[in-house]
Amino acid sequence: MFRFNRAHVVLVHDTIMAALSFVAALYLRLGDDLPAYWHRGDLVLATGMFSVLAALVFLSQKLYRGVWRYASVRDLMALTRAATLTILLFMAVLFLVTRLDALPRAVLVINWFTLMALLGAPRLIYRSFKDRRLATKLLALGHRRIPVLLVGVGDEAELFIRATRAADAEYNPVGLVSERGARVGRNIHGVDVLGSMDEIVTVIEDLRRRKLAPQRLIITDHRLDGSVVRELLDHADRLGLPVARIPRLTDLKDGPSDKLTLRPIAVEDLLGRPQNVLDRGAMEAMITGRRVLVTGAGGSIGSELVRQVAGFAPSQLVLFDAGEFNLYAIDMELAGRGDGMDWQPVLGDVRDAARVRSVMAQFKPEVVFHAAALKHVPMVEYNPDEGVLTNAIGTRIVADACVDAGVRLMVQISTDKAVNPTNVMGASKRLAETYAQALDLAGTGTRFVTVRFGNVLGSTGSVVPLFQRQLAEGGPLTVTHPDMTRYFMTIREAVELVLQASAFGLDKPDLRGKIFVLDMGKPVRIVDLARQLIRLTGLRPEIDVKIVYTGLRPGEKLFEEIFHGAEPPLPTECKGILVAEPRAVDVVELGRSLDALENMCRAHRRDEVIAAIRELVPEYVPSGRALTAAQ
Repeated sequence: MFRFNRAHVVLVHDTIMAALSFVAALYLRLGDDLPAYWHRGDLVLATGMFSVLAALVFLSQKLYRGVWRYASVRDLMALTRAATLTILLFMAVLFLVTRLDALPRAVLVINWFTLMALLGAPRLIYRSFKDRRLATKLLALGHRRIPVLLVGVGDEAELFIRATRAADAEYNPVGLVSERGARVGRNIHGVDVLGSMDEIVTVIEDLRRRKLAPQRLIITDHRLDGSVVRELLDHADRLGLPVARIPRLTDLKDGPSDKLTLRPIAVEDLLGRPQNVLDRGAMEAMITGRRVLVTGAGGSIGSELVRQVAGFAPSQLVLFDAGEFNLYAIDMELAGRGDGMDWQPVLGDVRDAARVRSVMAQFKPEVVFHAAALKHVPMVEYNPDEGVLTNAIGTRIVADACVDAGVRLMVQISTDKAVNPTNVMGASKRLAETYAQALDLAGTGTRFVTVRFGNVLGSTGSVVPLFQRQLAEGGPLTVTHPDMTRYFMTIREAVELVLQASAFGLDKPDLRGKIFVLDMGKPVRIVDLARQLIRLTGLRPEIDVKIVYTGLRPGEKLFEEIFHGAEPPLPTECKGILVAEPRAVDVVELGRSLDALENMCRAHRRDEVIAAIRELVPEYVPSGRALTAAQ
């Protein structure tokens, strides 16, 4: 049965408004001459015809579906389309019937304006009435908006300000701060740009004098450099103001009435750098429609590689990992995508040559990302034979299998700890680099691209999850040395640049054997990172949460390097990626040395393993347990 609901009321209202707009347009054009110009019967007929055409147009444009309470610019555009289409159709009908002789031409133009006014005004009045009622109700309940100072002048700031125009908005922007001060003195929707980032303390003091003191700083520009965010956090800490940021523009819903959900500043924001422009076309050419295998697919880097590679639609994606739970987790994640991609989880150890060869023969991958490794410095220091067996010998097994299977490209994931290593983990990764470089220079059918970068923020066993766990327990935070520095990069950024470097180096024979080094920016002092994390929780370093220095762990050094002295860095046309000149090693001779090293590792002759890698990696200077074993 036909049910009369609010949508039908809206349609009837709009049709009546259309009829009134036509009569009003005639009167505005003809004035008191209207009765003499048109007979009553003709006027009724024309008005009825216009109303019917308008109702049909309104139905086709679904104007009745709009909720007046949330009338917006989008609704105004829909009204504009409907009014224009109605006038054009009416003009066409009149032309067929009367050749437009019976109607002054100006009436059609006037009618467009009267129709827009009579359709739009009730909607805007209704919304204003509802907003006023809600504002009055909230005021009676004690609702007060939080005054905030916005940091950043751009699209995100404009969207935030527009959203705060809703009656039930939680925040009241009292000013804007520009990063470079280029728009000082201008405004967005009536909110003034009060100063640059360097003047933020002065801006806040001035607002306080004017009784407009902000209670929070809100970052609206997600492109701010990490150093700027750290400086802003320092200012906010001294001023006693919390800092938050809005979601990215693509995460916000349409419409100014949406509730704004701020998120706290994360440690990634403190280290963030401006996004590099990525050559996604080259990445697609490398991966799309090809068979790809990822070793260590369940690890921090491996799982992110799987996610990003899956986004480029490979014909098949093989997940190879020795850890059952990690492999299960990434397998379930891919299953949840539901995009029909072909993937296969495979349990296996890179130290098992027979298993690696059989997997290569079965799936015939064209691209291999080798991310499997033992990476925790103290654990490898305690177990050097196991670390070398996985990181160096395992890499050799995978690389040789790639050559035998005719793999097009193998990407070796390396670390800054391979530069002038003081621990077994770094020395073993340097051996892995050396073998991949040697094979690439030997000109096999497989290209080998080695990518080196520093610490990955938030990976398992890294310092940030440790600090977060210690904060959750009430502290203290443990730092090994006050002067220790590290390079940091987010997992997402690291993997994006790994893919970029891989695609860049694939078809460039002049880059054979070179190591691709990701630009890690400036190193960060670990103790500064600890203090910033404490501040992010709203606590005070050394007052609410103590920082305790525990001394260097086995194999650790105060600072990491990303280039060896014999590897002069060279820039590339890809921003964020440098290359290091190779240190050439004969692959046959290196292979014989690795054969002997493998026998020592499998026999668990740890002292001999340390002595062998000292010979194979001359720059390796052991410390801690490895030093004791070497002596």
